Amino acid sequence: MTVVEQLHLEKNLKQVEVQHFGEHLTIDGYLGDHDKLNDKSLVLHALNTLPELLGMKKLTTAEVHFAKGNDIKDPGGWSGFVVIEESHISIHTFPGTRFISVDVYTCRNGLDKPYILDFFKNTFDIEEFETNFIQRGKRYPGLQAAAR
Repeated sequence: MTVVEQLHLEKNLKQVEVQHFGEHLTIDGYLGDHDKLNDKSLVLHALNTLPELLGMKKLTTAEVHFAKGNDIKDPGGWSGFVVIEESHISIHTFPGTRFISVDVYTCRNGLDKPYILDFFKNTFDIEEFETNFIQRGKRYPGLQAAAR
């Protein structure tokens, strides 16, 4: 692990005040590199690397499968998933349209969104992004307090 990655990990592991149960970042990436989006081993590498970089623990081995396209809108590509102790990460690539769809869901608070975007930008040479960020379980801290 590089010094930069170690500093990021230490920052990410700092305790963040619990204001909600978890965080869900969805990423739609456009104009990615066709060959990288069509590389099963690169998708697998991303699923195996990102949890460690975010200080998360994998509960399963990452899986990646080819999904053939259909005649409607899906040109086919690679779909991968890894279950982490903190929830899951999924990646779906569509090399024919140079598109990628990613979900990073964690029960932690304080997800480093710019870091995750840079990770996917650099891994798949994504040029443009649309993102959505959802705070999950906003009433959860009240449930914790009531359970005590």
